[in-house]
Amino acid sequence: MRVLRVITRLNIGGPARQALMLHRVLPERGYECELVSGAPQTEEGAFPPPAERYTLVESLRRETDFLADARAIHTLTRLMRASRPDVVHTHTTTAGGLGRIAARRAKVPVTVHTFHGHVLSGYLSGPQTRALTAAERALAKRTDALVSVSTRVRDELLALGIGRPEQWRVVPLGLELGELLGGPAERSASRAALGLPPEAPLVGIVGRLAAIKDHGTFLAMAARLAAARTDVSFVVAGDGSLRGSLEAEAKSLLGNRIRFLGWATDLPVLYGALDVVVLTSRNEGTPVALIEAGAAGRPVVATDVGGVAEVVRDGASGFVVPPGDAAALAARVGTLLDDPEAARAMGLAGREWVRARFGSERLVDDLTALYGELTDARGAPRGAG
Repeated sequence: MRVLRVITRLNIGGPARQALMLHRVLPERGYECELVSGAPQTEEGAFPPPAERYTLVESLRRETDFLADARAIHTLTRLMRASRPDVVHTHTTTAGGLGRIAARRAKVPVTVHTFHGHVLSGYLSGPQTRALTAAERALAKRTDALVSVSTRVRDELLALGIGRPEQWRVVPLGLELGELLGGPAERSASRAALGLPPEAPLVGIVGRLAAIKDHGTFLAMAARLAAARTDVSFVVAGDGSLRGSLEAEAKSLLGNRIRFLGWATDLPVLYGALDVVVLTSRNEGTPVALIEAGAAGRPVVATDVGGVAEVVRDGASGFVVPPGDAAALAARVGTLLDDPEAARAMGLAGREWVRARFGSERLVDDLTALYGELTDARGAPRGAG
């Protein structure tokens, strides 16, 4: 079976990690895979593209540009006609739109689109949101399966009239977690490697420095904790267009008690250094940082958006609080810092939950079953026999 996967960009984050893992692993199951992406934005961290069976489409861009979009559709259609895939599977908003239009033009037998979250809340203006919602409704009518990484995201999109219930599949994110499940690096060695305080309680946030991640609430939470506790320090791991303004705000609120690390590539070292991991997003699909924190045995405090509650079991592996509530975040983080044994137990509970639910093998099994179901319904794959 031939699968062509289209994603807007290979920026650091869950969608790109999943797409790259599937591109590498599915051939071991007998699939012929092609991966297509646009280029990352300049301020983003990015994964290196695969060396084989990969095409960069420069006109495939996150920003709306009608001429570029038309060129991307033309290029994608040409690629699909040449490679004759049995399945086109798109990821992320722009690739989902342009890729599905191209697949229809190329008469691809089966199209699948994964919503790793959605941008229909908190990202765009009112008119833009209404226009994109109408476009997603129209695209859904011509898509064989719509995949959501969480039940909450699926329910939100169904409530917006996107797709029919029978089109939807909930397929949780799956990641290769072996190096984290084996245990994070030792605490003091991790902190020494990152140049962080060796003994003080350390609270961190991991992710893109983008408005939707609401780092302002993290900083407000940190200021509350810092005022109440003289021993705690803070870490921001990640990068993005807001780094300059966030560093200035952090300095005014916290002085030298906070460090910005940029992108951290050694995950066992990063999570080995942290005592509590915080997420303050206003919209999410399934946050990779929370899965990583769980795999590393770190308790988390996160805002209750998107699929967060499917990663963090409130009161068991961490806590969930309302978005934008710095006081609630500070109170819950303080609870974990005050009781290290309870925090450790929550971290271990998170590891077992993540191990069972968010591994890469489970994701591959789920998607290969879906591809088989859809191609069987359409008849034999083009590539068969």
